[in-house]
Parts: sequence; structure tokens; C-alpha cells
Amino acid sequence: MNTSDYSLAEPTAIIVMGVSGSGKTTLAQHLAKRLEIEFLDADDFHPATNKAHMASGKPLTDAMRLPWVEILRHRLDAEAAAGRSLSLAFSGLRKSHRELLRQSRGKKIFFHLTGAKALIAERMIARTGHFMPESLLDSQFDTLEPPSSEPDIISLHIEHTIEQLTEQALSHLHR
Repeated sequence: MNTSDYSLAEPTAIIVMGVSGSGKTTLAQHLAKRLEIEFLDADDFHPATNKAHMASGKPLTDAMRLPWVEILRHRLDAEAAAGRSLSLAFSGLRKSHRELLRQSRGKKIFFHLTGAKALIAERMIARTGHFMPESLLDSQFDTLEPPSSEPDIISLHIEHTIEQLTEQALSHLHR
């Protein structure tokens, strides 16, 4: 299909979630490009203190995450109020954080990237220039509250190529 076949009928926040190293940023960027909408990486909204905390090998506490999620909620609200859609890479580990994002204006759809911890660890080791060390992967899985009962979340398995994941996500968006 052409890019023009994938327009959104109303302002929509496409939120690609999962543990660090699952491919959230890559998929969210691909979706933004295909849909010709803005891409946001939630990591860019972390205060420097949060990034330094994680870079030192310590997981964030919920108290450290909450102001960050509030900033993201306000941004989603502003974009929807302006009539704009966006694609957001966001860990979304806690259900309460996903609920906060749902409180913003506009339509939301979540894609949860799932996969084997060993595959994600391999990806984390191979990437460069990211503040999140592979040593925090266990804490990411421990913190994750699986979204099994949330109807606006679609699980995608990371064993597929990025092209396949993009097509799967686009297909779900346009059903």
C-alpha cells in the first residue's frame, strides 16, 4: 500500500511500548514516517537526573517516573488539541502510567512489543550510545505490568522484521 493509504481519521497517539531494547523507538519511527506524523521518543523527556540514575545501573522508582509520564500526558493532550497525530516510543511498564496517557485528549492505540528476554538482551548489548545498560533488563521485566486486560493494546512479537512489524501495526490501525 502507498503511504497515502494510511491516513488517520482523527488525532491519534500511537504509543509503542515495551521493555528497553524491544524496538519501540525503531517501530515508532517507522510508523511516523509511513503515516507522515510526528515521532516522539519518551526518553527525550526524561530529566537528566533520571538518565544519569539509569546509566549508573539503578532502575527508576515510580516516584521518579511519575513527573516524566505527566510531561508526556500534557504533550499528547496538546498535540490532540491542535488536531495532530503522533507516534510515541514509551516504555509503558506500569498500568497506572498507561492510564495517565489515556487521560489526554484524542484517540490512543498502544502496540506492546513482546519477545524473549535473551533476544532483547542481545539487542541491548549490540546497541551503542544509549543510557540504559543491559544490566537493567531484569528490572524492566520485573516492573512491567502486562497489559493483558487492556482492550486498546495490541501485542506484536519482535521475532518479526521491522518491516513486518510496521505492516502488522498499520493493518491494525486501519481495521
